[in-house]
Amino acid sequence: MTRIISALLLALAASFVQAADPAPLQVADNAPDRHIVVPGDTLWGISAKFLKEPWRWPEVWRLNSEQIKNPHRIYPGDVIVLDRDANGRPLLRVANNNKLTPKVYSEKVEQGIPSIPPNVIEPFISQPLIVDDITVNEGARIVGMQIERVHLGPGDKAFVEGASDRPNQVLWQIYRPGKPLLDPDSQALLGYEAFYLGTAEQQQPGEPGVFEIRSFKQEIGRGDRLLPAALPQLVNYAPHKPERETEARVVSIYGGVGTAGRGSVIVLNRGTNAGLEVGHVLALYRNRTDTFRNWETDKKETVTLPPERYGLIFVFRTFEKVAYALVLNSNGAVDLNDFLRNP
Repeated sequence: MTRIISALLLALAASFVQAADPAPLQVADNAPDRHIVVPGDTLWGISAKFLKEPWRWPEVWRLNSEQIKNPHRIYPGDVIVLDRDANGRPLLRVANNNKLTPKVYSEKVEQGIPSIPPNVIEPFISQPLIVDDITVNEGARIVGMQIERVHLGPGDKAFVEGASDRPNQVLWQIYRPGKPLLDPDSQALLGYEAFYLGTAEQQQPGEPGVFEIRSFKQEIGRGDRLLPAALPQLVNYAPHKPERETEARVVSIYGGVGTAGRGSVIVLNRGTNAGLEVGHVLALYRNRTDTFRNWETDKKETVTLPPERYGLIFVFRTFEKVAYALVLNSNGAVDLNDFLRNP
């Protein structure tokens, strides 16, 4: 899994980079002349030292068509230099000098730095997150367990109905459907959030089939559902804004908490059917109202306040009607129903 995720993140620049944004790139206040890459750095974090809009790092690195096919990887110890082109536009490059950190002369595998923190999104790449109404009501589920078992763990047997149509599917993921996600604008059902519980291996097909629990993250029991497991697809993580004007709302904060902040994962009420794709960057705006008592009428009144931009998110997984995004920065808490627009 780790190797797959590393490959996924190192493929970040293999996407098409959009045409340059009409707005000029702005250098961050007190930007350094250079930065020495250290373990734990990300392309986003490095670019944030030099740019006011770090999500535009593909522009400042000047990724051309050849570099996109074979992207230059940046490693701990490299020296990143802020430079200017003939037109005075900022660009970043790796200095052509020896690395300043000590080198160990032994066989090792160097890993280039990722675009965003991989440990945050890794659990969400292959685990089921959104399921539809048919899958919840008619999909495979655990109907029986070993004698004297209240909950199941690795090595335990489970009896599953609804999986007989996939007798050759060996590995399955176990989940528990959560609350329905409703579009705040239309109140239409977007799907059900699925809480990942673990994996099971089909030992014997049938109705019910015999499954063995292979791993678990939370307690597994009767009534929990199963989905066929699939390898995560290798996708790129080069950030870019949507090609068309996009608006979305925050419909859920993963983990069931009330508010989110930097590093949190949120669910948007727009997905591939609205043109959202992996790598899209959107700006967060507060959906604020102010309720007060009118001293003239002695009645409560509510006023909608002007939108206030306060953060950025990064879309890393999409479904037809919803998308999952990482909060990269925020000036304050992210609340349900806050909305998002092009940055």
